[in-house]
Amino acid sequence: MNPSPKSGREKLGKEQTPVLVLGGGNALGSYLAGAYESLLRQAIEPQWIVGGSIGAVTGGIIAGNAPEDRLDRLKAFWDEAMIHSPGLLGRGTRIRHTYNELHTITALLFGRPGLFGHRFPGMLSMLPWMPNDVALYDHAPLRQTLERLIDFDRLNRGDIRLTIGCVDLESGDEVLFDTTRDTLTPEHFLASAAITPIFPPVEIGGRLLCDPGYTNNLPLDVPFAEPMDRDFTCIAVELFSLHASRPASLDSTAERANDLIFASATRRSLKALEREYALRDRWEPEGPRATLLHLAYYAGSDERAGKTFDYSPSSIRDRWAAGKRDMEKALLLLTNAPQDHRRLRYLTLDPQQEAMSAQLGAATARA
Repeated sequence: MNPSPKSGREKLGKEQTPVLVLGGGNALGSYLAGAYESLLRQAIEPQWIVGGSIGAVTGGIIAGNAPEDRLDRLKAFWDEAMIHSPGLLGRGTRIRHTYNELHTITALLFGRPGLFGHRFPGMLSMLPWMPNDVALYDHAPLRQTLERLIDFDRLNRGDIRLTIGCVDLESGDEVLFDTTRDTLTPEHFLASAAITPIFPPVEIGGRLLCDPGYTNNLPLDVPFAEPMDRDFTCIAVELFSLHASRPASLDSTAERANDLIFASATRRSLKALEREYALRDRWEPEGPRATLLHLAYYAGSDERAGKTFDYSPSSIRDRWAAGKRDMEKALLLLTNAPQDHRRLRYLTLDPQQEAMSAQLGAATARA
């Protein structure tokens, strides 16, 4: 795969290479891979990746491989993750809804080789005569997958800076691990992906750590907390959208509740950034400027509350294609948007565009 001859610098203008922020969402994460494929094809190389959960895993595969190997490693990860059932179905049909639900049930009943499996006693611990447990599934199989797909020597060398987020399960504090000061191991990624009570927390350095999804699923605040000495661009890709059509069933209502839980922290982060940069505009209007390009996965109409465990080949393929299309549109938006005199420029795709991209699925994607 050869990147497009058009330089990514032409899209980013005079600003430095971007920071890439990747959110969590389990099986929705193939959207992140598709978005990164568009960046790679435009020869846009992130200098720093910040991620949580599947965003941390995706960032690890990118930062832990040479540019020419990254796409193959991402495809290998999702090829192993998906349930290899026969046939592919398009978006927007009742049959596709049933197809998605059957694959979700299959993943929950049997786990996914290379990602997670059942643990004992797990769910049985809720019975009065069984010993206690803290999780339903064991995600230790993910360790071997990461060891196979990530060059940890390269990762920790820091060619691309990587920061991954976790939460201390006892104190509720956010815990960040960064290749500029920490040596990352598979356990750090397992901790970041340990959404409770589905997967068990991981103890690192005496702290019991879990997935940051409930508190800060898109760690947007992390790069903006760094001192600014020049203009920079942040590309943030999250897997839950605050925008959706009105729910018409109990299942779709449950999906909206799930989206609101995981996406609301992003809104609060954006409001905080707006307030901060309004003050910067007032006190230092000529200081370095930041551009925030924000993408969010808008689930197709056939996806419901169990979408984060839907590893069907059609869904994995459709999410990848949607991420690829949305990033292409976002980069065009970045190119064509007028310059803003304010110190923070916020750019995002229209929710209707993202909804259309989700509904198209992989039908019009390039092979």
